[in-house]
Amino acid sequence: MTEANVTLSDSAAKRIAAIVGAEAGKSALRVAVEGGGCSGFSYKFDLADGPQDDDTIVAKGNATVLIDKLSLIYMAGSEIDFVDNLLGQSFQIKNPNAVASCGCGTSFSV
Repeated sequence: MTEANVTLSDSAAKRIAAIVGAEAGKSALRVAVEGGGCSGFSYKFDLADGPQDDDTIVAKGNATVLIDKLSLIYMAGSEIDFVDNLLGQSFQIKNPNAVASCGCGTSFSV
């Protein structure tokens, strides 16, 4: 469990802390990369009760994000952000490794 070069924006850290704090028994947000989606890969977000042995821990303020070893390969250098605008609220990952993404913002290709 080491610190990664994945970062959290201030708005993402604040929102993650609020979500996790409202869920009994949960201590972190897990972000994973899965095969699928309209561009080849997609991000999956889940609440977790703690880290697994191969997780990388990204922390800022009261927010903790867990990323498994395989997903970290695809997310290296990324920033996790939280956007609240007229189109809605969502976590967005600004991934420098993605060469293409879809309109939904949750699917990408490398």
